[in-house]
Amino acid sequence: MVKNLEMQPISSGVPRRNKEKIRDFQRKIYLKAKREKDFRFYILYDKIISKRFLLEAYYRVKENKGSPGVDGISFEDIEKEGIRKYIDELHEELKEKSYKPSPVKRVYIPKANGKKRPLGIPTIKDRIVQMSCKIVIEPIFEADFEENSYGFRPKRKVADAVEKIKFNLKEGKTSVLDADLSSYFDTIPHDKLMILIGKRISDKYTLNLIKKWLKTPIYENGRLKGGKKNKKGTPQGGVISPLLANIYLNLMDKLINGK
Repeated sequence: MVKNLEMQPISSGVPRRNKEKIRDFQRKIYLKAKREKDFRFYILYDKIISKRFLLEAYYRVKENKGSPGVDGISFEDIEKEGIRKYIDELHEELKEKSYKPSPVKRVYIPKANGKKRPLGIPTIKDRIVQMSCKIVIEPIFEADFEENSYGFRPKRKVADAVEKIKFNLKEGKTSVLDADLSSYFDTIPHDKLMILIGKRISDKYTLNLIKKWLKTPIYENGRLKGGKKNKKGTPQGGVISPLLANIYLNLMDKLINGK
């Protein structure tokens, strides 16, 4: 495992990123998961809450831009007070297990067919913690995903899927399975999803984090919806939602591939 991942004191007021150490950790954990298909990872939370990973998560979330959540706190607000101070405080909150996700603000964006798609906007704080968790656990599940899966995966894009389709057509593979998963993100059952995640992760603190995000209520039209009663769905717009969706969808991918 990668050691010494905490932020080191530096002269500049803006903490530096160390992408190479993050990538090194991800490579190692991916190879471990690839080699040992039944291995369950049991020490992950300490990486998720480390200042090094939280700092990297902050910059990735900022690169994705996006508006503030229900608390109204923007990137400008955070940087006005100081990134280092913000990361230190978030680290302590997670370390003390006092972190609690805020409600997810729901907005609606227009679709090409004239309908509207619901989009959840977590607070920047929640997006940072979700991103840190994603950085840590994504390589584990990437090792398990099927080769012909392209959606919401690192270093893969629509053009890659199109090229693969063209290649298969040239090889004489002309059968097409068309499946429209209506409201997929909103209908993923939490209990079954957590069973799948638990097959690879046994760290109870990491599992509890994911459960908290799944149970987080939606804030819409001035009131809260769901919360502890939520038994399905992961809001579109959440940083970790695409990964969770792929973990559940991987069942269908394996079935299609006869596994």
